[in-house]
Amino acid sequence: MSTPTQVSTPNGTLDIQLDQGRHYRAKLGFVLLATEQTIEDDAMRLCPAGVGMHFSRIDIPDSITVESLTQAANGLTDAARLILPDGSLDVVSYACTSGSLVVGEDRVFAALNAGQPQAKATSLITGVIRALHAFKAKKIVIGTPYVDAINDMEVDYLTARGFDVMAIHGLNIKADSDMVRVTPEFIYDFGKAIDQPDADAVFMSCGALRTLDVVDALEQSLGKPVICSNQAMVWDMLRLADIGDSLNGFGRLFREH
Repeated sequence: MSTPTQVSTPNGTLDIQLDQGRHYRAKLGFVLLATEQTIEDDAMRLCPAGVGMHFSRIDIPDSITVESLTQAANGLTDAARLILPDGSLDVVSYACTSGSLVVGEDRVFAALNAGQPQAKATSLITGVIRALHAFKAKKIVIGTPYVDAINDMEVDYLTARGFDVMAIHGLNIKADSDMVRVTPEFIYDFGKAIDQPDADAVFMSCGALRTLDVVDALEQSLGKPVICSNQAMVWDMLRLADIGDSLNGFGRLFREH
């Protein structure tokens, strides 16, 4: 169906004027868990002018376990398809650290591209890996809110990708609705407490955590890169969309890479 070019009014005919819209630089799509409460706010804080952030969700109970994350991944394709079905989306990501590593990146990419074949597919754990590579970090320590079974899978996944996971420390929280309530002040103290002198970087894992609020201060305190999930994901998606803007206040990743 063709777009009308004119409209008739009581005072004559007007030519309809169209431009590229508000999101003329890039359109980014995020598939969230139904329980997620942090990522949308963080993405909008990291959104440069001219870039659109668009969201969809997949069904999951308020319990983050290996089993619930595995089941939830069955909804990725349908959720991705709902984001801008006109085909204008540039990048699409599964916005869940634990979910993307439990399922695996290859399956995530295939599911997302089944719903958005024209978009570049990525995932939150992919963004984290790329961010760590940007700093040439090999030895890392990790802080998470997860239960032990997910932590064990995270260690195995990142070890298989070539990282030396010196330690992982989890809070053993199951409910996503509790993960979002962990205070930024505690996250800051947690990050300082788990750091090791020989670690190249600290990774604070989980999009539900409000680590973005303290990542800059934590880096300054530790004197090394700190990667957090939402920072790494949005950075990765922007760079995939050829948006190279530098942002201040959200860690070295956005200032240096």
